Amino acid sequence: MIYNQHEFEVRMEWGLKGVKQLAPISDVIIIVDVLSFSTCVDIATQRGATIFPYQWKDESAIQYAQSLGAALADFKRKFTDGFSLSPTSLCTIQPGTKLVLPSPNGATLSLATGNTPTLCGSLRNAEAVAKHAKSLGNKISIIAAGEQWPDGTLRVALEDMVGAGAIISYLEGERSPESKACLHVFKNAQNTLLSDIKKCSSGKELMERGFEKDIYLACDFNISDNVPVLDSLGYKRG
Repeated sequence: MIYNQHEFEVRMEWGLKGVKQLAPISDVIIIVDVLSFSTCVDIATQRGATIFPYQWKDESAIQYAQSLGAALADFKRKFTDGFSLSPTSLCTIQPGTKLVLPSPNGATLSLATGNTPTLCGSLRNAEAVAKHAKSLGNKISIIAAGEQWPDGTLRVALEDMVGAGAIISYLEGERSPESKACLHVFKNAQNTLLSDIKKCSSGKELMERGFEKDIYLACDFNISDNVPVLDSLGYKRG
């Protein structure tokens, strides 16, 4: 019980181990993966699509998509036609589309929450997600996905810390020290949100690869009133 922040109503942790600590004692879990799973899920579900998170980028993803009668997002972020983890690729997705979206970060965490109600939060829908979370209970846990180092270990990511803090800023109740720290990071970055995320490690990587537009989409603060809710059939607009 030392690590699960059980004495607080608003909790915050990182990655898969954070989910395993907090999900069993939470009324709701919010997954935050700003660049780019959460942003993709918000854009797609707002347009009426269903997103099926999937952990692996391999042949099993193809079989999974086929079993659902769903399209499969490309394993690599790309400029060409078709869906991928680039939020830009989902801006014209059609209502009713079923899409399997493989992601080692946001999707993996989404699939680990068990029976705990699960939402997908981002900078785009921070206020809406926080409001919906409060309707589900007082014990709210925010899980920042982070990124991965080449060896697969967790890399703390500024954009997810800021995204978690943005959601926390709309939550009442006693906050854990971890939650307070994220809140302070968000408040410090709020007025320079876009430039800070463009200059952080994840942002610089996307800029170098030519995906600047994805960063703009991810930093459209509170532009969306959509709340992606996960059930056995994937993320849908709640």
